[in-house]
Amino acid sequence: MKQVKIYDTTLRDGTQAEELNLTHEDKLRIARKLDEFGIHYIEGGWPGSNPTDRKFFDAVKRQPLKNAKTTAFGSTHLAKLTPESDPNLAALLEAGTDAITIFGKTWDLHATTALGVPLERNLELIANSLGYLRPRTPELFFDAEHFFDGFKNNPEYALTCLRTAHEAGADVLVLCDTNGGTLTAEVGEIIRTVREELPEAALGIHAHNDSELAVANSLEAVRLGAVQVQGTMNGYGERCGNANLCSIIPNLELKCGIHCVGADNLRRLAATSHFVSETANLRPFMRQPFVGASAFAHKGGVHVSAILKDSRTYEHIRPELVGNGQRVLLSDLAGRSNIMFKARELGYDLGKNDPTLDRLLKELKLRESMGYEYSVADASFELILLKALGKELDYFHFRNFFVVDAKREEDPEPFSEATVIVEVKGEVEHTAATGMGPVNALDRALRKGLKRFYPGLSDIRLLDFKVRVLSGVMRDTGGTASFVRVLVESGDRESRWTTMGVSHNIIEASWQAVVDSIKYKLYKDDLRRQAD
Repeated sequence: MKQVKIYDTTLRDGTQAEELNLTHEDKLRIARKLDEFGIHYIEGGWPGSNPTDRKFFDAVKRQPLKNAKTTAFGSTHLAKLTPESDPNLAALLEAGTDAITIFGKTWDLHATTALGVPLERNLELIANSLGYLRPRTPELFFDAEHFFDGFKNNPEYALTCLRTAHEAGADVLVLCDTNGGTLTAEVGEIIRTVREELPEAALGIHAHNDSELAVANSLEAVRLGAVQVQGTMNGYGERCGNANLCSIIPNLELKCGIHCVGADNLRRLAATSHFVSETANLRPFMRQPFVGASAFAHKGGVHVSAILKDSRTYEHIRPELVGNGQRVLLSDLAGRSNIMFKARELGYDLGKNDPTLDRLLKELKLRESMGYEYSVADASFELILLKALGKELDYFHFRNFFVVDAKREEDPEPFSEATVIVEVKGEVEHTAATGMGPVNALDRALRKGLKRFYPGLSDIRLLDFKVRVLSGVMRDTGGTASFVRVLVESGDRESRWTTMGVSHNIIEASWQAVVDSIKYKLYKDDLRRQAD
């Protein structure tokens, strides 16, 4: 089986993405996760450009990776200096990595305009830099920057740059679509020419995604013989990003029959993708192929009915191969199959002729028309399912709440206080609490009234709170006041769950979500006790 080496540049090229910033500790955590995943080369950064990258290389030398090779990135030496006197090349060697990658200009426009040197001098920079580094590093890669644009503008010069790098000792010539504007057919034609001119050279590919073709271009390069693919996790990178390794790797492994990280490691792909997103403090892209939460999510009733018979009807691979999972969503598009699937996921086996199905489907469609979205609030759906099955959760009964939210001229912050009256196990609890805003005050007052009866509520934590205005959902009176949907994500020591409320009043919507969250927590605690 053919093998392709994966070269990850998330820690260098990926950090050039807007809103993505990593400390050297973040870089270390990500590098170790990529190492576990089976990446072959991890580019740690440009040691000659910033202190963060230098700290990373110092730290990774003290605690080296177990499997992956580290690489340092830099440029050819400055035109006014020699390789021996160039601080950039010195920093690359000082980093002490397993491999070094340097980039050089292969587009004549860049040589004469960006560098401001004659074309012949640019060739000298490439030859001198690689020649100086070759005996001083175990592996040496040459990134042919802007190669495809350079080839289209001046093919003879672009090829001469490659030949010069190859003769100077580069182990792999990495063809870069730096502007991300080359079409896949062009990539194929150009690589064929390169292979004819330099049949003995090992080639790599480094594609950017400005034309939404970085993955396709990378796969085409491999098809034509590239032995190294450079890219980033989740496609992070400058402008529109780099080639997304989360798509390239499974396509190569599962569809092209090319070994990259192996089947066992491939099952860690989704977890690795999410780890990088979380470490970078970026929200994962739901609709990202292979690893996104929506990659194997099904909403239409016809689709769900089919996948229950055979998942191949609407899934191009089995999601578990990449560490993902199948999801069935509930909405006004849902059919009986959706509800049966979701109920089965939650441990409730409903037969096709169970009258609960029709009642629940009718209730869901009505609520969806009001603005409820149960595909994002599984806990609230489970509570509705339990009610439809006749399992009323009689933990407490609401009597009333009263919220005061005020700010006086002399107050630096608004003042929020909530009063709640609930009946618990035959006793009436009347409690009050202040909070950071009316919702927090309500939550605290409700828990205050319940904690004597349910001490386990001390474990619950509010993890996230989202409000969305539903401009398309109007009040029955025909007024223009929009409804709001509140999503509350909660958690305890065992799990996390999401609940929801909808109303034209944000306090009422929040109250619904908070009450559902607490009821769900109490229900799950009951199940755990029964299991014990």
